[in-house]
Amino acid sequence: MEIVYVYTKKRSEFGRQCNFTDRPAELHVDILPDDSAMEEFIERDPVDIGIQCVQEMSEHDANTERFETGARGINHTEGGWPKDINPNEVEQVTRYRKKVEKDEMYIGAVMQLGSVMEHCIKQNNAIDIYEEYFEDVDVESIDEAASAKTINVFRDPNEIKRTATHISWFPDGPRKLAVAYCNLQFQSTSPETSMDSYIWDVENPNKPEMTLKPVSPLVCLEYNPKDSHVLLGGCYNGQIAYWDTRKGSQPVELTPIEQSHRDPAYKTVWIGSKTGTECFSTSTDGQVLWWDIRKLGEPTDKLYLDKKQEFHNAQGAYCLEFEQTMPTKFMVGTEQGSIISCNRKAKTPNDKIAAFFNGHIGPVYSLQRNPHFTKNFLSVGDWCARIWSEDIRESSIMWTKQYSSYLTDGCWSPIRPAVFFITKMDGTLDVWDIIFKQNNPTLTLQVCDVPLHSLRVQEQGKLVAAGSHDGTTTLLELSEGLYTMARNEKNLVTAMFERETRREKILDARHKEIRLKERGKTEGSKAEGEDGERTKEEEEPFEEENLYEKAETEFFSIIEAEKKKQPTPSQDFAEVEKNDMEMEIQKDDTLKIFTGSPDETEGSNIKTDQMNKKNIDGQLKNEGETGDEEKSNGEPETDTKKD
Repeated sequence: MEIVYVYTKKRSEFGRQCNFTDRPAELHVDILPDDSAMEEFIERDPVDIGIQCVQEMSEHDANTERFETGARGINHTEGGWPKDINPNEVEQVTRYRKKVEKDEMYIGAVMQLGSVMEHCIKQNNAIDIYEEYFEDVDVESIDEAASAKTINVFRDPNEIKRTATHISWFPDGPRKLAVAYCNLQFQSTSPETSMDSYIWDVENPNKPEMTLKPVSPLVCLEYNPKDSHVLLGGCYNGQIAYWDTRKGSQPVELTPIEQSHRDPAYKTVWIGSKTGTECFSTSTDGQVLWWDIRKLGEPTDKLYLDKKQEFHNAQGAYCLEFEQTMPTKFMVGTEQGSIISCNRKAKTPNDKIAAFFNGHIGPVYSLQRNPHFTKNFLSVGDWCARIWSEDIRESSIMWTKQYSSYLTDGCWSPIRPAVFFITKMDGTLDVWDIIFKQNNPTLTLQVCDVPLHSLRVQEQGKLVAAGSHDGTTTLLELSEGLYTMARNEKNLVTAMFERETRREKILDARHKEIRLKERGKTEGSKAEGEDGERTKEEEEPFEEENLYEKAETEFFSIIEAEKKKQPTPSQDFAEVEKNDMEMEIQKDDTLKIFTGSPDETEGSNIKTDQMNKKNIDGQLKNEGETGDEEKSNGEPETDTKKD
């Protein structure tokens, strides 16, 4: 049975507002009971029902919707100027100011307000509101153990995880973090792998604040210290790109493929120029290229990491170090384990490669000068980290122990000159305080179970970000002792670096002396080979030394034999004397063989015979006075000494 109710309305009333009114209930359908259905009903008898004695419980899951936050920026512009004056035009602004300053009303207002302002300034200067009343009071500081805690974890939002290859902090405070993601194992990269990198808000780990979309995965990413909206990135295909966060996720400009690096651009650095647009980059292709982001069509300058500036012999580079106070000098860490000190503005090509520092047996992955002592720098590679001084090129002045796992990155603390950090392939982060300990790290943290690849400390020294192989970036907060400088810390570190530098200089000088002596010996042996007679004459002293050594050993062996043959009281003294004389003759024969001069040997034999006779006469006199026991015991000892 189909129930249908038809509503009818005039065509003219369609689209009008509905007006609802009350009306009494109406019965549309009445279905009567069916007696035949009652006959077919079967009652269940008996019925089995299971009953629990305890109260039945049920478990339900509820998930609330996540509240998504969004950040929007506002650009403030200068206002208050007349409509016909453009505040960006310097000439118009200067002309208008001169016009206003000549107005009598303006002069009167300034004179009136000047007296009031002068009164307020004098009031402020009467009392020093910034005065420190307790400068001389020493605060008792409690030495707490070094520690760190995890604040946030930022995970790669893509299904196919990539390595967090580089981290850069927002220059205007610890609010944002830019992370470059890239799979450095090219052959294992899936075509579906994302190429995006992200900017994270430190307080919101759920969703990236902004996505950067490069044409090739980013290996490195750096904020511009002079403009926090601009970021510079080095791509896996060797191109250099830059972004302006005000203009969206796409790069503003890219370098052409033919002008870019031939290998992945592993490191990019901003140069502190007046314009704030200059930078340079390096790669494992052995080139260092300088760029201006206003014109990325071609590099402004180029340097090959070879002494003769030959591209085919250039060493591949993994890292760069640039100090703003030395605008023409920079350092490069290479694949071969050497550190190259370069000078961009050198007059000749050979002078551009200033010095080599060799110490690592594997690629140098990180290189950074100490923020407080620019002469000393930290390098991380193979299984140890090293601290170098520019004054010594032969060896580092300090180094860590040899780790069992490979090192991947490292950096200094920006606040404390004695503290540096190291990341390793076993997922641990080591904090070294060289004032506290030199043999072992002060703190070791197991950040994750996968290898750590990148590390960056915030300018205030309190926060540390570490990026791992699976794309997880962990934000750590250090204990107060690791980012608060002690009073005499700078002096202690200065003394330590100077002491170690002096020690290495002394050792290097000693090694040079040994090398010169060895070289002199080798040259002398060559000269001896040319002149046979001179060789024999020079070898004679050496043979004489060996003969004297043999004579000495023979002499002591004879003494030991004499001690064993000491006579007993029952022996006759004449027999003992006879044995001693025979021993003397044997000894003289031995000396004659070794010295090889018969005249001297005969003379020495006569002298020894005379001495022996005197000794025997003296001993016979002593025998009569001291008795038989003293004769037998004292005679061989005296004889031995005289010999």
